Amino acid sequence: MPKDKTASHARVLAAAREEFRTYGFEKASMRRVGERCGLTAAGLYRHCRDKADLFDLLVAPAIGQLNAWMEDHLARYLTAAGENGVLQWQDSWVDMMREVVYPRMDDYHLLLTCSSGTKYESFLHDLTQAAQERMLQYLPILRDKGLPIREISPAALHLLLSAYVTALFEPVIHRYSLDESMQCLEMIEAFFLPGWKTLFGF
Repeated sequence: MPKDKTASHARVLAAAREEFRTYGFEKASMRRVGERCGLTAAGLYRHCRDKADLFDLLVAPAIGQLNAWMEDHLARYLTAAGENGVLQWQDSWVDMMREVVYPRMDDYHLLLTCSSGTKYESFLHDLTQAAQERMLQYLPILRDKGLPIREISPAALHLLLSAYVTALFEPVIHRYSLDESMQCLEMIEAFFLPGWKTLFGF
């Protein structure tokens, strides 16, 4: 796949975004994408391998940005605990939504509501599962450093994470305005963060 950044490539992505948003991945048509951006089938396939690759071109940057934030988030806690043995509250997924997700609401809406039939169709479940696995590895490390981390079963942690992730991403799914989303974020922060801090011994 060529990595061109030409006006033609931008038109393809814009046309694909509109097609996927209107029909979802499964019912989207490469022929209609071509018609939307004024390209033949051969011209369209110079920009992507197939429909799945075209969808990936639209959502992969957003996912990469989210994953990078998550890795930095974990590293900040591990570094803070390792330096002085006293864990200071660093940041939370609320900050991730504020800094990464909500400013790119359209990208994440496409990912969450139009991805049935792609490798991303269980994105929120997979995100929750990955967070659970990382936390279950991470909490014993903090306990070994003498931090007062409460014991929690995998089932209970999954329940809490599922509720948290669902609340955070509901404004994306329902396409709230940025102002509405930020207001919701304040409520989520006020409701969930005291519980997370209690769990982590703050």
